Amino acid sequence: MTRSRSVPLILGGAVLLAVPGCHASGGADPPASPGADRGARVRLDQVGFLPGESKRAYLMTAAAQAGGIRFKVESAEGRTVLTGAPGRRTGSWNAAFPSVRLLDLTRLTERGTYRVAVSGPGVRAHSPWFRVGPAAEVLGSLLPRLLRFFQAQRDGADVVPAVLGRRPSHLADRAATVYQPPRHRNGGLVPVPGAATVDVSGGWADAGDFLKFTATASYSTAVLYYAYRSVPSEPGLAAEADHGLKWLDKMWDGRTATLYAQVGTGIGGAGYLSDHDVWRLPESDDMRRVGRGDPEYLLRYRPVFRAAAPGAPISPNLAGRVAAAFALAAQTHARDDTGAAHRALERAADIYARADTAPGKGLVTAFPHEFYPEESWADDLEFGAVELARAARALGDRRADGWLRQAAHWAGRALESDGQSPLGVGDVSVPAHADLIEAFDQGAAGLGIGRDELVVDLKHRLGAAARRAARDPFGTGADPAVSDSAATSFGLASTALLYRRVSGDTSYDALGTGQRGWALGANAWGSSFVIGAGTTYPRCPHHPVANLTGGAVLEGAVVNGPNAATAFGDADALDGMRPCAVADFARYDGHGIRYADRISAWQNIEPADDYTAAAILSTALANAPDRADLRSTKSDRLPGDRQVRSRHGAALMHGVGAAVRRSVSVRSRVAG
Repeated sequence: MTRSRSVPLILGGAVLLAVPGCHASGGADPPASPGADRGARVRLDQVGFLPGESKRAYLMTAAAQAGGIRFKVESAEGRTVLTGAPGRRTGSWNAAFPSVRLLDLTRLTERGTYRVAVSGPGVRAHSPWFRVGPAAEVLGSLLPRLLRFFQAQRDGADVVPAVLGRRPSHLADRAATVYQPPRHRNGGLVPVPGAATVDVSGGWADAGDFLKFTATASYSTAVLYYAYRSVPSEPGLAAEADHGLKWLDKMWDGRTATLYAQVGTGIGGAGYLSDHDVWRLPESDDMRRVGRGDPEYLLRYRPVFRAAAPGAPISPNLAGRVAAAFALAAQTHARDDTGAAHRALERAADIYARADTAPGKGLVTAFPHEFYPEESWADDLEFGAVELARAARALGDRRADGWLRQAAHWAGRALESDGQSPLGVGDVSVPAHADLIEAFDQGAAGLGIGRDELVVDLKHRLGAAARRAARDPFGTGADPAVSDSAATSFGLASTALLYRRVSGDTSYDALGTGQRGWALGANAWGSSFVIGAGTTYPRCPHHPVANLTGGAVLEGAVVNGPNAATAFGDADALDGMRPCAVADFARYDGHGIRYADRISAWQNIEPADDYTAAAILSTALANAPDRADLRSTKSDRLPGDRQVRSRHGAALMHGVGAAVRRSVSVRSRVAG
């Protein structure tokens, strides 16, 4: 695809020019690799490593044997700084590359820019260039890029024009009509009789569409505040979280005790089109001349759906997570705006108190439910309660101890469930556990649950990921045949960092670094799944604004990543899409898993708020003050079964970030 124009982008307050086909790198790239690869490919984290981290690259070869093959690490200045032979065979990937072997680069600790060169009988391969250096240098620049995606997702009047040329959109959301939830897929939509219109403008579009969900917005808002708590030197985190909270505040009507769950509809029905039926720029919806009965009516005058009837108990997953977002806002602003902090705390308390703690009829997530088929909820109540307790302590509120006891109660309930599922929108018990552990370290007692139980639960989650990683040729603890694999990988990286922080145990450091690496290029396809990060990254995201603005770079967006080949349909393209397909990755498909950088392949290439929030947390935790100068070499070991050690005190006071696990909510809608 020919990219026709460049777009100015905001990076940490500076304006850079995104040249079509390139990414902002902060400096000139080293020389290109000499000659084409043959018989082999090298896969590694294209962004880079901290000096003391485990550093693993993978060599894919057409020959099963590695006899005579050697590798060297070259600096940008042309020096050879490390040599070696391929290590153990980690497995077979596909017919073209029946052998995958480990290249251990851990001894590379000197700050600089490098690449790996491999040679041998019938083999020649070069890796992309990557950096080794302190966290602020290697990973720090990712945070403003990732935040730019949230700026690109802004809806309503408060957009950022310098990002993708965004314009105000969906202004009719200021007076949205409340509709009854559809009774079945493709069913009709009926307004709620006598319901007043509500202002649900603003917020973020959820993914490569223009729907807005309380479920994902509350998660993303909470994650951004958590990230800011770990890296307060990045004020953009709090600013963008405030944008999300402003919309959540509109979705909660305290006067009628009503929580609204969704704006827009993703499934068309009798007589109307859905968001996923029309490929367009969002501002075009405001220009539609439509009347009731017109198929496009609900594109301009979008429906809003309630999570429950006014005053009725609220689905606990939503009540807990929304309360957590408000409570985290209260913590964030406890010093700079105590009035706003107290108001946020009261909203959190009000919403939390209305949670349905016996949701026999099932959980409310989205309409239709299969967009986000969430099943867990005790974790959300634990999360909400522990953040309420933290906020109350910050503001001198006497309710803190009561909320802490509630958090412990729901933590116990969460421990009774499957504690080895990855974290995300569908399960937030890991960040909740982390803050409960901090409460123990600050003297909490008599909560009916022990500190060690929570730490061991975190360890069990990592152990499950480690067992899967040991069977995977590229060491991934995520399942690439399941949606959200990129976000899951970032979440596991966050979990490992958080586990080390609360336990002092470094056994899973290598696992965590490997998961970050897999999402940034150390995978079969050799692609980073973060747009703009690394050398090879998605160029054709399933995103209307990026697609229809001359192929502008949607920098910072995290896409779904690989997916099961069986997840792909035959008619995923929509009228109006500008054709875009780059880099044929098909020869790297294997194990029944497919990855394509093609506009219609939403199963691989659609970005989402919660995916990007996962990367933000992982990056923030890696940049946290007690992580910045990592020099430990203990992380070079494979995950073991070391005894958990308590580490109380000052390190935890830097702030505990959230660990983001793969959501049980699979993004399952079919475009068109």
